[in-house]
Amino acid sequence: MAPQPLGPDSLTWKYFGDWRTLLMALWAGSLQNMHPELGAGVEEHSRFFAERWERLFRSLYPIGGVVYDGPRAAETARAVRGYHETIHGVDSRGRRYHALNPGTFYWAHSTFFMLTVVAAERMMGGLGEADKRRLFDEHVQWYRLYGLSMRPVPGSWEEFQAYWDHMCTGVLEDNKATRDVLDIAGIAKPPFVSWMPDPVWRVLRVVIAKSFVWWTVGLYHPAVRERLGYSWSRRNEVLHRLAGRAIGLAFRFVPHDRRYHPRARAAWRRVRGEVPADAPLVETPARNLPPLSERDSPTHYVPREVS
Repeated sequence: MAPQPLGPDSLTWKYFGDWRTLLMALWAGSLQNMHPELGAGVEEHSRFFAERWERLFRSLYPIGGVVYDGPRAAETARAVRGYHETIHGVDSRGRRYHALNPGTFYWAHSTFFMLTVVAAERMMGGLGEADKRRLFDEHVQWYRLYGLSMRPVPGSWEEFQAYWDHMCTGVLEDNKATRDVLDIAGIAKPPFVSWMPDPVWRVLRVVIAKSFVWWTVGLYHPAVRERLGYSWSRRNEVLHRLAGRAIGLAFRFVPHDRRYHPRARAAWRRVRGEVPADAPLVETPARNLPPLSERDSPTHYVPREVS
């Protein structure tokens, strides 16, 4: 039986495409890069740090599409898998790596699943244990669409928690790729504030960088926090949870569809019958595309309509 895509009745649809998950980009990116194989692949193959905003915003389309593309989700998943086929090599310590090794690819997927869980807990009103088990089952259904080995996938929510703890305490490592993700002190101005004068941005980004790193550190597993050398006090924890509640309160005033990324928003419109079910998928705008010299690379998502 072919893997079945998730639909609008799933909790993953409710949470994953919400813009609030973007506030966890540093968390997900740093945890992914702490995996030895994944970090090596980023260090040796990725141009992410040369175009951070563009790469982040265009990646949201195919990654989100595996959740929201309905009958076309399996095709999107195959495309995402394909972007990783040529990413392999030997790291600086002589360890072989490949982005499609089952344990490596599943680790990246597990961070997207936990991003959904943590975002819902911290910024979207919380989750009960039954909802976490339901999200776990949905993340397995979601992962099947990639057509990779299911061997590394835990068998239950309880087993997943043991897996996550093992990865955070015994496998993840402090490396250059992780430190590069967390180093946003000199980050370029994001496209949605292109109107802002450069001197103003240079002042603001200092505060923004410190705030985002603080927010990220508060979401880490304690073992990850310790490995990266961060401290965390009871006061920090209280303030962090209050910040999450404030974000959740603010989003109550945002209309439903505006809470979602364009790929997810289009999916909600399709299932409500506002646009045809076979309407073209929403793709990233041209401003997010890689440089012209990179657009033929098999590692990049470059839609034909905007290339």
